Amino acid sequence: MAEVIFEDNSVAVIDALESVKEQWLDDVTRMLLNQTQQNSRVDTGQTKSSWDRKVLENEGVVGSSSENAIWEEFGTGDYAVNGNGRKTPWYVPVEGYLGSKRPTFNGRVVIVYGKNGKAYYKTNGKKPVRPLENAKTTVEPKAKKRLEQLAKEKLN
Repeated sequence: MAEVIFEDNSVAVIDALESVKEQWLDDVTRMLLNQTQQNSRVDTGQTKSSWDRKVLENEGVVGSSSENAIWEEFGTGDYAVNGNGRKTPWYVPVEGYLGSKRPTFNGRVVIVYGKNGKAYYKTNGKKPVRPLENAKTTVEPKAKKRLEQLAKEKLN
């Protein structure tokens, strides 16, 4: 009877899987970042360019330091995703407003004047664009395929 020899390759397999994980996190965060930027509303371009990515030890993060990114993702006022937005209107000064699309109240641009005589846009919220959530939905199948591809390459 032939002699059977067992060889322990567990260290090599673990190293290969660690390499797959690192490469996959790098690739997926890059894909998510690019898709999120493509999905972002472009007015001044500040929010779109604020998105960034980081790969930490066991996780990848895509996010933005811009306050507006939260409003773009979840909406505000009457349009808030979870229905928990402010229920009363608020006012945005006309002077110094940088956006090309003016704030609306019930679908119309409404300008009111304060006691100080300054003009304000009256608004009941901002509709969400969901750039990050939509990027996740778009990238998820690609991320799975990329993981399979990397695992085949490294483990063969």
